[in-house]
Amino acid sequence: MNCSSCQLLTQLIMADWSHCLTFGLSVAKQASQLIMAAFKQQKEVTCKSSAADLVTQSDMKVEKFIMSAIADKYPHHRFIGEESVGMGENLQLTDHPTWIIDPIDGTVNFVHSFPFVAVSIAFCVNKQTEFGIVYSCVDDKVYHAQRGRGAFMNGQMLHVSGQQDVSRCVVVTEIGAERDDVALSTMTSNIFRLLKLPVHGVRALGTAAVDMCQVATGGADVYYHIGMHCWDIAASAIIVQEAGGVVMDTDGSEFDMMSRRVIAASSSTVANRIARVISAFPCCRDDAKPST
Repeated sequence: MNCSSCQLLTQLIMADWSHCLTFGLSVAKQASQLIMAAFKQQKEVTCKSSAADLVTQSDMKVEKFIMSAIADKYPHHRFIGEESVGMGENLQLTDHPTWIIDPIDGTVNFVHSFPFVAVSIAFCVNKQTEFGIVYSCVDDKVYHAQRGRGAFMNGQMLHVSGQQDVSRCVVVTEIGAERDDVALSTMTSNIFRLLKLPVHGVRALGTAAVDMCQVATGGADVYYHIGMHCWDIAASAIIVQEAGGVVMDTDGSEFDMMSRRVIAASSSTVANRIARVISAFPCCRDDAKPST
């Protein structure tokens, strides 16, 4: 690496990205308004990978709005967007400042006007998440966190429950869009194992971003999922971490947002206990991991 590259890397590491966070919050609010304007309307729906993996014109419209607004403000920044990747853009996380965007997290909910949909925006530099924003549209709740500065919901600081006893936990998860026999068998058997631990209960809201934020609020104690993508969980992962929670891979190793596996929990004790009883299905093992 030459001297100019070293200087640029140092500047990126030491930069204060608060101005990007402020702008991202403004863009997320505007995106939420676009979503709510279409929430009760009839939607044009297209299936992607399965009958449970849907996209609407609003997904594409909102993503285009978010990316265009950010690109006008920060023309040298890069993007990973759910719909852009779905249209063939390369899924690659580099060291460059990168915005990771899920324009409508919970598209099935959106299609049915089920009241949990969210805008999820994360910002990464040197493959490290600097901040995350999750705007839960229907209930007008904005969750956000900046690295080293805490996590908040509508300005109120968040704290995980701190629960250490897995038998007193509420677990949040999703069946997900994978509907082949192996994936369904794995997901349902995982839920069976959790209920036999036992845990207090298993819940699902239909949006990974809002699901995981429930751990940050202390309303739930664990979130786990297998098969999601970085745009589903990048923002909410830092929100949980900044609220004092633990985020790891489902095999107990270090969390990698590109691995398609995550446990977010109130404590390392609970996270490790969950990791010991759940398993991943083949599409979500290391050989299927996207490029970083």
